[in-house]
Amino acid sequence: MRRKLTPLQRGRVDIREAASNTRGVVCEAVRDKRWITRTALPEDSMDKPNIVTCTAPVNIAVIKYWGKRNEDLILPINSSLSVTLHQDQLKTTTTVATSRSFQEDRIWLNGKEEDITHPRLQSCLREIRRLARKRRNDGEAGLNLTGMSHKVHICSVNNFPTAAGLASSAAGFACLVYTLAQVFGVEGELSGIARQGSGSACRSMYGGFVQWIMGKKDDGKDSLAQQVEPETHWPDLRILVLVASAERKQVGSTSGMQTSVQTSCLLKHRAESVVPERMVEMIEAVQTKDFTAFAELTMKDSNQFHATCLDTYPPIFYLNNVSRQVINLVHRYNRHYGETRVAYTFDAGPNAVIFMLQQHVTEFVQVVQHFFPPDTNGGQFIKGLPVSCASLSKDLEQAIGLEPMPKGISYIISTKAGPGPCVVEDHLLGSDGLPKKTT
Repeated sequence: MRRKLTPLQRGRVDIREAASNTRGVVCEAVRDKRWITRTALPEDSMDKPNIVTCTAPVNIAVIKYWGKRNEDLILPINSSLSVTLHQDQLKTTTTVATSRSFQEDRIWLNGKEEDITHPRLQSCLREIRRLARKRRNDGEAGLNLTGMSHKVHICSVNNFPTAAGLASSAAGFACLVYTLAQVFGVEGELSGIARQGSGSACRSMYGGFVQWIMGKKDDGKDSLAQQVEPETHWPDLRILVLVASAERKQVGSTSGMQTSVQTSCLLKHRAESVVPERMVEMIEAVQTKDFTAFAELTMKDSNQFHATCLDTYPPIFYLNNVSRQVINLVHRYNRHYGETRVAYTFDAGPNAVIFMLQQHVTEFVQVVQHFFPPDTNGGQFIKGLPVSCASLSKDLEQAIGLEPMPKGISYIISTKAGPGPCVVEDHLLGSDGLPKKTT
């Protein structure tokens, strides 16, 4: 005779049968005389990684950041201001995946697996995870707790030369922090976390015109980025990146700053007596769209930054012969017209970033092509936003009067001010958590 089961026993049998015969079905069980409903998740969906992909922009400082008062927290000795470049031309793309099946944190940069134990990477990971745990402990509604303790796989690529003075670390760390925040459900102020990866990365957390306020607190809580104006503020402003070299620079920004702080008297004077006033003037120039003031401040600050590098002992040389020829060309071009139509700035590398209004782009590109004749057998010389063709007048050619430097400029990237980080759908990691493409 078959033994009659109690309701609780029948519920346990039903659950075992459902688990062995079906997946993803709703099972009913009795516990303490109350009916409860549960969903049995398929095993393969539990192992499937949670994947998020974002892009983040490059920013170019027009009031430069150079020198830290705290190396660990990356706190600057002066405030700075930058223009965020449009991601249609220059961006970092980062995919972050989390899964309970991942055995360890891993990272791939531009197709190559790198050491994820790098201190700055770990700072960003640690801080995002800390904030995620805080949200969980605070019991915030709507927070997805799945994957909080899972390992991460990170894959990141740049569509521009890395470590060649084009702010690749800024875009890279901004993209990493923004993507991790999406994965772990962290909201709010993120520029302070990005700053701990790369100082200028905090400015890439916003679009348009962005200031990094140096702050005064020892813990760095007030050293944050702040948008001055959005990317739509100055629609006529155009930017050309003249790529003179895609080679990795000989002296990295981190070590260069350290040496400057230790040895340059000019750096101290600049931080204390020059930059504060220039920040006020630059913000006003941006807000009023005063190109002449914007351009002259931009060039003066670039020149002083590189003078500081020369004042460092031993001196640091980021500019090369092509860079210096670009500087000469810009000043002769402006002198010919009796007004400041074009401005240059150089970060810690030889590549020039040129600012101008839309109406002068076509002619100035022809000037660059004439005095830096491109390799006719090479690829596309002008990339990005389209530039119309035009002939160069003899008067202007003679007024500039420089000896052409063939192949001095590899190519030009034509762009404008653009937005901050955003989420995209095209992932770099596959469903197995490994890069889709490796080189």
